[in-house]
Amino acid sequence: MTGSVEAAGEARWWHREEDGRIVCDLCPRDCRLLPGQRGMCFVRVREGDRMVLDTWGRASGFCLDPVEKKPLYHFYPGSSVLSFGTAGCNLSCQFCQNWDISRARSTDRLTDSALPEEIARAAELAGAKSVAFTYNDPVVFAEYAIDVAKACRARGIRTVAVTAGYIREDPRREFFSHMDAANVDLKSFSESFYHRLTGGHLAPVLETLLHIRRESSVWLEITTLLIPGANDSEREISDLCAWILRELGPDVPLHFSAFHPDYRMAELPPTPPETLFAARRRALSMGLRYVYTGNVRDREGGRTLCPSCRSPQVERDGYRIERYDVGPSGECLTCGGVLAGRFWEGEPPVSFGNRRIPLLLDPAS
Repeated sequence: MTGSVEAAGEARWWHREEDGRIVCDLCPRDCRLLPGQRGMCFVRVREGDRMVLDTWGRASGFCLDPVEKKPLYHFYPGSSVLSFGTAGCNLSCQFCQNWDISRARSTDRLTDSALPEEIARAAELAGAKSVAFTYNDPVVFAEYAIDVAKACRARGIRTVAVTAGYIREDPRREFFSHMDAANVDLKSFSESFYHRLTGGHLAPVLETLLHIRRESSVWLEITTLLIPGANDSEREISDLCAWILRELGPDVPLHFSAFHPDYRMAELPPTPPETLFAARRRALSMGLRYVYTGNVRDREGGRTLCPSCRSPQVERDGYRIERYDVGPSGECLTCGGVLAGRFWEGEPPVSFGNRRIPLLLDPAS
């Protein structure tokens, strides 16, 4: 049996076992709850004989960001995105860069209240092309994210999921049916890494990537944070790239991002820039067409090249677009070859650039 949504905040994916426990069916953790208990994500809680999402309608803050910060480089480059998150996470990454939000054990952090329609209206008023569910994983607030996505779609606003992809099949199918783009954090291509450093497993993440690419219309990009000595070996990078090429195809953009010491891995050094440069060269040599570097200053690693003539069609300085030579159907303006992605149908707006603007939502606006 699956719980039905009768009111805002009521969870959808759960069933009751014969022993009286409620089992969460959202992610592979299968948390089994007695009354008053919370799932590992902390935000899904059993109240009586039902499960609720107690962060529905509450956020940890809103910002207007460049879409390249998500990172999405082939989804309306240069546009702005209204970003927000809630609290909690269903993985326990020892290297989490947003641990103060994702590992929060108190919903008192959620100071901004916002209904889905208020968020969609705020994005429209701010001139944002899209709304991003980010900072913590939107999988754990899937019902809220879906409700926001519906409100956004009614106003012509796109939605973006920045996620680790740790979700079961049924909720995965519905969740991504409401999204327009996703950046999935493929943390490693090693089951051992996932087990030791995230408390999860690799297979469900790969299943999410396959679903998005093969069974949905969602624009997909992938990010891998390279951690010194943990997932940055030549062999693992080659295995990861070979799987993407074989199962997802050469047109899925891949971002190699630099690790900065944080949370429970603060003793490690930051990722040397050369590690990112070498990973990018390897991925390109193997046949991936769009490979980028992140968290380092690297103009070469921020270029979008035409897959046919290899001329730069989008050039970036950080998150700022300095050159944009892409036609409305993704055509290269140099040779006519076609780039993969979602591009502007008319003239692109002035690049949003490197800004990050905190916002306060005004329900009366």
